[in-house]
Amino acid sequence: MEFLAGGRAEVRITRADVGKRVSVRRLTGGGAGVPPFTDAVGVLTSWDQGVLSITRRNGETVRIEESSLVAAKVVPDRPATARPGAARPSGEPARRRGPAATARELQTVAARGWPAVETAPLGEWTLRASGGFTRRANSVLPLGDPGVPLEVALERIGQWYDARGLPPVIVVATGQAETDERLDAELAERGWTGERHTTVRIAALAPLADTDADTRRVTLSREPGAQWLALYNRTGEAAASEEASRIARQVLTGGPSVWFATVAGADGGTAAIGRLVVDGRWAGFAALETAPAARRQGLATLVMTALAERALEEGASAAYLQVEADNADALAFYDRLGFTEHHGYHYRRARPGGRR
Repeated sequence: MEFLAGGRAEVRITRADVGKRVSVRRLTGGGAGVPPFTDAVGVLTSWDQGVLSITRRNGETVRIEESSLVAAKVVPDRPATARPGAARPSGEPARRRGPAATARELQTVAARGWPAVETAPLGEWTLRASGGFTRRANSVLPLGDPGVPLEVALERIGQWYDARGLPPVIVVATGQAETDERLDAELAERGWTGERHTTVRIAALAPLADTDADTRRVTLSREPGAQWLALYNRTGEAAASEEASRIARQVLTGGPSVWFATVAGADGGTAAIGRLVVDGRWAGFAALETAPAARRQGLATLVMTALAERALEEGASAAYLQVEADNADALAFYDRLGFTEHHGYHYRRARPGGRR
């Protein structure tokens, strides 16, 4: 991390930079085995009473005493992508260029692609409920201003979810200029716990369809059949009651243009599945599952290829998906397909009986 300007380290941020992404270096005191300085990069979410709060991409908030600052500066929101043909330092790999998009655009598209059964507006925020089927369909999407002070908004959110027997949960996006680091810090201060860290990844669509996979094995349908649902591992209690099953199907089939992919296994069962939703230029991939006995056979790539072909036929050009940040196998697979990280999100859940 380089802070030198004219040979001196400088603190080049002020309280006016709250809301911007910054890079800071602070004194730690050193000692045996302890470096004298530590660095932090993230969004400056507050600067009050001599203490700075910096929220990192993973949602962690670091609090730093103003008196310990050695150097600090505002930094770009994301690394610049090299221009085609631009020279790079020897040995440095070329960056892959993904589709141009803002976090707000992707949040909006993803919400349409996984729609809740019931919604209610709170200013520019949207309250979503679907009988508890998936966190995405049972959480608040805070896109903009709730129209009331935060304390009032949280109280209304609590009442709305209490009436439906659901915990109050807010999805918080991080890692882009217009995302929610400040909201995240305020919720953390009120005791809302962070969970389910997820990365949103994007890629050009055409290369996903340009593989040697023989997609004739893949069956595409507009509805998830019984075998598709049997392999899908997130329906939870969806099979426990007719109402829960109805809700799960309503969420899964919701969206502008939804397709379900199924690959039959040699034993007559289901070997692999996937879900696609096409919304304008965007193709959203989800529910990619392979039966344990059918893994390491290229079936996940086969399903992605077939769904990408269908999305291209419907006019899409860009792909997105969401994967939990600790799913190393899935992250490595999507890396190989050419997906790059765009931003992250996680959920903040109200502590039972805690301050809202």
